[in-house]
Amino acid sequence: MNYHVLTLFPEMILQGLNTSITGRALEKGILSLEAINIRDFSENKHNKVDDYPYGGGAGMVMAAGPVYRAYEHTAEKIKKSCISDNAEKKPRVIYLTPQGKVFHQNIAEELAEEEDLIFLCGHYEGIDERVLEMIVTDYISIGDYVLTGGELPAMVMIDAISRLIPGVLNNDVSAEFESLQDNLLEYPQYTRPEVFMGKMVPEVLLSGHHGNVEQWRRQQSIIRTAKNRPDLLEKAHLSEDEKKFLKSNFKE
Repeated sequence: MNYHVLTLFPEMILQGLNTSITGRALEKGILSLEAINIRDFSENKHNKVDDYPYGGGAGMVMAAGPVYRAYEHTAEKIKKSCISDNAEKKPRVIYLTPQGKVFHQNIAEELAEEEDLIFLCGHYEGIDERVLEMIVTDYISIGDYVLTGGELPAMVMIDAISRLIPGVLNNDVSAEFESLQDNLLEYPQYTRPEVFMGKMVPEVLLSGHHGNVEQWRRQQSIIRTAKNRPDLLEKAHLSEDEKKFLKSNFKE
């Protein structure tokens, strides 16, 4: 997977993602990351990329020109480096905005199938609508709140997507069975010691009976989802026995 982030703050992207799991994957060459400074594509001698909005109003708007040139530079670079049959395919361009559809695990799984992803990070009062119409393929939000810019949402998405790329996690099974698998939250986790300040590890986890452990974990995921994210249960695939378990065991 190759990530390309169009941003006014490339150091923020590079510093944030060159650590931990994504950092190790970048070192191994499983992932690649470049942060393209939109200011480098300004034709203003002061590298200015914003201007006053037509119609008046507070704040400034990022101009179309520098953004488009940064995109064109990146898209051409992707095209030249593409070794698959998709060389002529337009790359996915994700604009991080509260106006987009809310990011979730299924979107991460879909995007993980791409070879290249371009993330466009806005700032100020946004970006000239004309260039968005020309280059953006996906409008995505990470939640119903406003941030200073698109860099943090881009890093959130890159982290979530990267976990699904083969070889990124030391244990690829954890990417399959962690939180939000099958629209259920993850079950509780425990480690040594068996007793901590009077609290015991659930006995079933000490039994060595894998079937009972898996059943317990599944049931705990169902209960936890019902308590904390009941909206997810509508899309969860529950067996008839699990529906009966939920009805008899979950107390609001």
